[in-house]
Amino acid sequence: MSMEDNQSLEGTASLPTEAEMPDPAFAACLADWHRRSARDLPWRRDRDPYHVWVSEIMLQQTTIGAVIGYYERFIRELPTVAALAACPDDRLMKLWEGLGYYSRARHLKEAAVCLIEQGRTNLPADYDALRALPGIGAYTAGAIASMAFDLPYPAVDGNVLRIMARLSACRADVMKTATRRFFEKTLTDLLRSAGGPPPGLFNEGLMELGEVICLPHGEALCGKCPIAGYCRGCHLGVQNDLPVRILKNKRRIEKKTVFLIETADGIVLHRREDTGLLAGLYEFPNAEGHLSPEEAKSFLMKAGTEAETLMPLPSARHLFSHIEWQMTGYRVQASRMTTAGWFTVSQDELGGVYAVPGAFRAYRKLV
Repeated sequence: MSMEDNQSLEGTASLPTEAEMPDPAFAACLADWHRRSARDLPWRRDRDPYHVWVSEIMLQQTTIGAVIGYYERFIRELPTVAALAACPDDRLMKLWEGLGYYSRARHLKEAAVCLIEQGRTNLPADYDALRALPGIGAYTAGAIASMAFDLPYPAVDGNVLRIMARLSACRADVMKTATRRFFEKTLTDLLRSAGGPPPGLFNEGLMELGEVICLPHGEALCGKCPIAGYCRGCHLGVQNDLPVRILKNKRRIEKKTVFLIETADGIVLHRREDTGLLAGLYEFPNAEGHLSPEEAKSFLMKAGTEAETLMPLPSARHLFSHIEWQMTGYRVQASRMTTAGWFTVSQDELGGVYAVPGAFRAYRKLV
């Protein structure tokens, strides 16, 4: 199905009827499959609420393969809620460096501080109390409540919406709140029904299915799916057309020129503002727009940095949720640097102390 076809469905597709929803028996089948086939991941080796929480926050907007090393390092250094609450902000950002969406780490610490102030040493076995903590929305609260405490709450994210849309052959836009709430209620009723599946095992099974079999972008591996026999989308041959997502906002393009400035004292960094995009993180100095060599030298001179040499670097781009950075860059040897807010660090400090976000990864690896 083309994007135009998807868009033509907006406002016309209805939510599934009861007859179009899968037989509830699929839940026991899925839970049994996951019990037998679950991958050995470090956060699955116990049901400690803190471990579940950290892993779920890290996994938002990030792949499992990318998260494992971060998770293991994070838990080694910050093994408890109390350790997280006491962690200095710069160290926390360094531990998170490269994972992106840094507000997630800040909310983790804010929530840890709240828990300590409440006299708790771990997260509560209460959905509403979890929802009240900073950075914990309906999905994360459901994941913690079910996987750490086996409470009957769903954890509905993009993976789960995709699976449920395919199971029911639902052509309603999954980006709409009404569609999400419909599936949240459906799964809540299922988990609370007599003989319903174990909540933690079922929710984790849905997540696993979406990560290894019921893949996005028209790549469902139906031949390997343990619940294909319950899937209306597969039966109708439309599974790869689903879910319907209607994205209304395009990313705003921002052009930047990035400077890798080296002086006799080290590499030059700048700390971003405390609010806004990448708040409080460290970056390589940069300017708006794509500057020519002459414009780049002029910019640096006006800022208080005298460039002895200026060598062009490859272009790069980075995607945020609503913004795309299109970058060009220069390697600069500076004989004088008096620019306010810019400071030099050693290679060791750049590697071990200062968190430079992944947006600058293409230039960070050239240092």
